[in-house]
Amino acid sequence: MNLAIYWAAACGGCDVSLLDTDEKILNVSDMSNIVMWPIAVDGKEKDIEAMEDGEITVAIINGAIRNSENEHMAKLLRKKSQILVSYGACACLGGSPALANLVPGGHKEIKDHVYSKVPSSANFLADSGKKIEDVMPRPVYEAPEGTLTLPVLYDTVKTLDQTVDVDYYIPGCPPTQKSIAQLLNALVGFVYKGEALPPKGTVIGVLAKSLCEECHRHKENRRITNVYEPHEVMNVDHDLCLLDQGILCLGAGTIAGCGAPCTKADQPCRGCYGPTQPVSEQGASIFTAIASLFPVQANDATMDEDDMDEIMSVINDPLGYFYAFSMSKSLIKRAVKEGGQ
Repeated sequence: MNLAIYWAAACGGCDVSLLDTDEKILNVSDMSNIVMWPIAVDGKEKDIEAMEDGEITVAIINGAIRNSENEHMAKLLRKKSQILVSYGACACLGGSPALANLVPGGHKEIKDHVYSKVPSSANFLADSGKKIEDVMPRPVYEAPEGTLTLPVLYDTVKTLDQTVDVDYYIPGCPPTQKSIAQLLNALVGFVYKGEALPPKGTVIGVLAKSLCEECHRHKENRRITNVYEPHEVMNVDHDLCLLDQGILCLGAGTIAGCGAPCTKADQPCRGCYGPTQPVSEQGASIFTAIASLFPVQANDATMDEDDMDEIMSVINDPLGYFYAFSMSKSLIKRAVKEGGQ
């Protein structure tokens, strides 16, 4: 079994999660020929290009599609692989990199801010006398040693399946050992035992319910009058729903399967497993669930619209919070300037 593992726009946590399978990773090494895995082996792009189409049994790609190199490698591995797995929240949903889609000016505005507006960059430009064009990364640069190139950043961060055809999905930030084991068992059964693979498009490791139904905490459906960050609540009740305590938890709009490790540790769910099925707009689903907990005039005559606006205003960066992992899959897709630009 030829196996390729690749990272696109990601943090590296998905690769670490594969190593966190303990002795199971040794079984993978024994049963497969790892032809590419940038974090662990020396396989190069040219080695993949030299392979026959379909010669790779399975390719596992983590990370969103952020630049031209990400797109090229995704298309190359799709062409050379029989099975392609979208691994982790960034590949499946866009993840944290997709929050860049909320910047109206795209990659140019982001680079301008990073290389000229943040204090360290602004101070460097002022002290060195350099201009921003002297330090701004560019796709092509003619150096004395020759032509240097960098991947081209895209204005819109995409998911893997918005770029190539995907066979299976494993969500999570990062995916759990249980999900990884399910994938490996399915692949081993297919390659060495002739067993049937799951249906194409299967999301591995999820359950047909919301995270709230998997969470151990009991819910009292309290009406909340304020919202808090976890560190702002001194004595968190370990058994009461975090939403009932005013802590923004996204479990109501997130599919189950992870085992709820965050809420067990008194931390709110951030939605990394993606929306419940068949919901596609995770952020709106979560917003609706949370909004229903605020007192409204029909049920609470003491609270008017101004009070509601004041409460909602304390949610820092609601778009970034409710779409922390799923911006690329949102109907919104990205920020637009006035006039539709």
